[in-house]
Amino acid sequence: MKFCPTCGDTVNSVIPPGDNRERFVCMHCGEIHYQNPRNIVGTVPVWDGKVLLCRRAINPRYGFWTLPAGFMELDETTTQAAARETLEEAGARVEIQELYSLLNVPRARQVHIFYRARLLDLDFAAGEESLEVQLFDEASIPWPEIAFASVEQTLHFFFADSASGNFKLHTGDILHTLHSG
Repeated sequence: MKFCPTCGDTVNSVIPPGDNRERFVCMHCGEIHYQNPRNIVGTVPVWDGKVLLCRRAINPRYGFWTLPAGFMELDETTTQAAARETLEEAGARVEIQELYSLLNVPRARQVHIFYRARLLDLDFAAGEESLEVQLFDEASIPWPEIAFASVEQTLHFFFADSASGNFKLHTGDILHTLHSG
């Protein structure tokens, strides 16, 4: 950030009084501009034990597979965002179920939130941000072509829980990246 969105003057990166980390502060109007993690929200859409994945038509990770997910918008709940992203990316209508995984991705300044979801029908198709969408069972998941570590981890959670019949909330931190590609 170079300029203050409030008054247009330049900002400096300083530790404001009473704070413990650097923030962008406007020396003209005094506005402190906080930067917080962005929420990435999506679903684990399931039909008959298979998971619906999208092949990305955008960067980053163009051509790699992901769960339908994206940035949460203002004025929507996490469940609304998850359903919207699933419809936009996979053309899929879902019934949102429980919160399934919440993974912190500090290097990307993001929190990834996935809900389990039941596909309402098999009428799905690639949206503008997807090259294709497809249902996969565990054996057919293209593991080397998964786009993000949070998606890979969530899929591992899902198939392990499916095998045990015990679905639970998973939380954790993603402190690494996947293979290059």
